[in-house]
Amino acid sequence: MEVIKPERKRIWENENFYAILDKYPVNPGHTLLISKEHVSDLFSLDEKISTEIPKALKTLKSILDEKFKPDGYNIGTNIRSAAGQTVPHLHIHIIPRYKHDIDDPSGGIRFVIPEKGNYRKPGFIPKRKIKKSKFRS
Repeated sequence: MEVIKPERKRIWENENFYAILDKYPVNPGHTLLISKEHVSDLFSLDEKISTEIPKALKTLKSILDEKFKPDGYNIGTNIRSAAGQTVPHLHIHIIPRYKHDIDDPSGGIRFVIPEKGNYRKPGFIPKRKIKKSKFRS
């Protein structure tokens, strides 16, 4: 399993969370909101601290809007290995989306199982329209 190194450059932080750019970004500005308390996932986080997440996400959205000017966002977290969690520490992905980054974004996060993603076109898997290298920051 991979670990998140605490010395990575933080783009934001408060008492309970910090944010860094993802080491393997899906799109430019792909950010991780990370708990300072070591817990494995969102369901293990203290309830009082978890109430801070929406405000942190709004703050990060403002930062990412200014720097990357995305057209939309996907936000999610992987909980346990069956869901794809490879880092055993709570982190939430904030993934900026751009018009035409794929040929049809319908279904959004439903593409965690690709052939089930676009319920309007069963079995359809969109192709990336823009190469990753175009967005390197």
